[in-house]
Amino acid sequence: MAAKVASSTNKVFQSNDDVHISFEDQQRINRFAKHNARMDDLKLELDMKKNDLKCVEEALEEIELFDEDEDIPFLTGEVFLSHKLGKTQELLADTKAQTLKEIESIEAKAKVIKAEMDELKALLYQRFGSNISLESDD
Repeated sequence: MAAKVASSTNKVFQSNDDVHISFEDQQRINRFAKHNARMDDLKLELDMKKNDLKCVEEALEEIELFDEDEDIPFLTGEVFLSHKLGKTQELLADTKAQTLKEIESIEAKAKVIKAEMDELKALLYQRFGSNISLESDD
């Protein structure tokens, strides 16, 4: 049996396995897919921020060995500005704090999306059972 395509009067899709997919089910599947893609983006962004944090922490450790009067270049935007040790440590501490806030924000967004994905997954598996696969390759 060939798959049916929804028309404006018929809101039911039908696949070869006689599984009926309503318009609402399709919307849920689409929303799940959108959230899944967003989670992948957030994971990449989180990995980048964690790498940035690691670099800042390493820089803080490295400059402890510098003399108090030595000028240390610090990247601000696209320009390096030289500062004394104390000021550079302060700027790095501020950068670290900002990066930690950004990591928290990303993790909070991911938590909200994950909760909705779990809800959608439960609904879709309840509706379609083994006829649908929502597991990621991770």
